[in-house]
Amino acid sequence: MENQATAYNYTVIRQFALMTVIWGIVGMLIGVIIASQMYWPELNFGPYFHFGRLRPLHTNAVIFAFGGCGLFSTSYYVVQRTCNVRLFSDKLAAFTFWGWQAVIVSAAITLPLGITSGKEYAELEWPIDILITLVWVAYAIVFFGTIAKRKVKHIYVANWFYGAFILAIALLHVVNSAEIPVTLTKSYSAYAGAVDAMVQWWYGHNAVGFFLTAGFLGMMYYFVPKQAERPIYSYRLSVVHFWALIFTYMWAGPHHLHYTAMPDWTQSLGMVFSLILLAPSWGGMINGIMTLSGAWHKLRDDPILKFLICALSFYGMSTFEGPMMAIKTVNALSHYTDWTIGHVHSGALGWVGMITIGSLYYMIPRLFGQEKMWSIKLITAHFWIATLGIVLYISSMWIAGVMQGQMWRAVNNDGTLTYAFIDAVKATYPYYFIRIIGGLCYLSGMLLMLYNVLRTVQEGRAVDALVPAIPAHA
Repeated sequence: MENQATAYNYTVIRQFALMTVIWGIVGMLIGVIIASQMYWPELNFGPYFHFGRLRPLHTNAVIFAFGGCGLFSTSYYVVQRTCNVRLFSDKLAAFTFWGWQAVIVSAAITLPLGITSGKEYAELEWPIDILITLVWVAYAIVFFGTIAKRKVKHIYVANWFYGAFILAIALLHVVNSAEIPVTLTKSYSAYAGAVDAMVQWWYGHNAVGFFLTAGFLGMMYYFVPKQAERPIYSYRLSVVHFWALIFTYMWAGPHHLHYTAMPDWTQSLGMVFSLILLAPSWGGMINGIMTLSGAWHKLRDDPILKFLICALSFYGMSTFEGPMMAIKTVNALSHYTDWTIGHVHSGALGWVGMITIGSLYYMIPRLFGQEKMWSIKLITAHFWIATLGIVLYISSMWIAGVMQGQMWRAVNNDGTLTYAFIDAVKATYPYYFIRIIGGLCYLSGMLLMLYNVLRTVQEGRAVDALVPAIPAHA
């Protein structure tokens, strides 16, 4: 083992990277199960193994277990490499790993048991919320402490995005999770009625904005230039992208509450800021994709670059679709339909999943002393299987969603509804099978990745790279 003062801390990065793959498979497997429950209702059985209990387990597993471990892993890697120093505290970093795994396991136990606060993406009860807070404070200390002791004067833009994600999630979690404990397993929100809904969707949409966007843009701004071996297309655009995104996202939450008891002005505010949000989002996408200027030929032979650039394409698509769905007249058709499910998964599978997978394929060989992954052909196979899965998933949900919206609003000449609700359910049924096939494809790709990662780890050995004597991004 190298002298700790002259070596990066790769141990915690390795731990989080491997758990990202494992939790990804777990979360996506549960996703396939609940998709199957929608097609085969008889799979909903027992008090614990039905859609209502497993759906929050799926969302927590893919967002906070898979996505969260990916963010911890890559942020620890990027902040060390761009600051040319070891992590601020090895012990606190280790605490973030074991604490976060404890949060995930607690979720896996409590959610199927029905122990839940009932707030979307914030279902975990108050004792687990406290543990999340402690882990997050430790994470912030490690990350910002590392930046504070950096040897490089400049703070690279990826760290700005990671830093904003860490601070915003702390604020969102503490405010939205304010609750009054009644027992060890039950609490009630500190807010009432429409205020509770407003706070929840301020949290819910900004969990998307900061956990699922800003954090993963930190990955994009580091791993795309590294894999392309090109500088970022426009550093000035990256700074504009950062500040515009950070300011605008916070106001977009009310678009989840169109045509509800929310005051009309808040709904309109959410819609307007959602539309403005298109500009910084597409600025970031263009910045990432145009980084390949002069290197487009690399896409032919480099499946890791395929993952990263395809992720940016899905980022652009879903950040066009989101503002469009926030327009009240469009929302009147799309809301409560499977179109929303398609939109969420174009962002989750296409953007978040692919940028994470690409970043892990870049990092893992370096964490285990290898020049490249065990099999490049398996990465290529993973890319095409995952892409096919996404296309099947989101296209089936788009078609089903638009059809549902049209059937629900169809009226006869005398003003009565043209279709009963069950008619829309029957018409949607075939598309649920296509969704299962899409989910199985994506899950199969993750299983290929696990095999590839395990072979890479088996052939390599855990190494901690040396901190360079002179500032140099590597």
